Amino acid sequence: MKVPGERSCPPGVRLVGFDVDGVFTDGRFYLSDDGVETKAFNTQDGFGIRQLLNAGISVAAISGRHSAAVEKRMQELGVKHVFQGCKDKVAAFDGVVAELGIELDRCVFVGDDIPDLPLLRHVGFSIAVANAVPTVKDACDHVTVACGGGGAVREVCEYVLRNGNAGRG
Repeated sequence: MKVPGERSCPPGVRLVGFDVDGVFTDGRFYLSDDGVETKAFNTQDGFGIRQLLNAGISVAAISGRHSAAVEKRMQELGVKHVFQGCKDKVAAFDGVVAELGIELDRCVFVGDDIPDLPLLRHVGFSIAVANAVPTVKDACDHVTVACGGGGAVREVCEYVLRNGNAGRG
């Protein structure tokens, strides 16, 4: 989805980071009477993540909450950089950037809510999912057509692969 004044995805993207709740999921979680939490993930999003990884683009998942479901799903997808219960998303992301030896202008982050704003403003290119809060959409370089949990991750993966030169540059 194009927004007025939108910047294009920069070439040579090397790292794409994602918030989890509201991006990989629709933001809801189910809590049973026994205290067991469950989340729904979109299988098509998973294929998109694998496409990024196969293209040599690193992926990070950064969440303010902790969930065993997230841990398991990211492990299944081969996402090596997973941060849960994260209070400082910028510091976590910067750690991955330093470990990989890349520049911030080759990094993308995808978010949906106010806690994501510092990192969205920090990276080279920022993306909001369609159901993000208005403040986040206004701050981002691009807004997806799909909502979080409804294919937004896959859309981002395809957008980066199409416009970010598959990590080359």
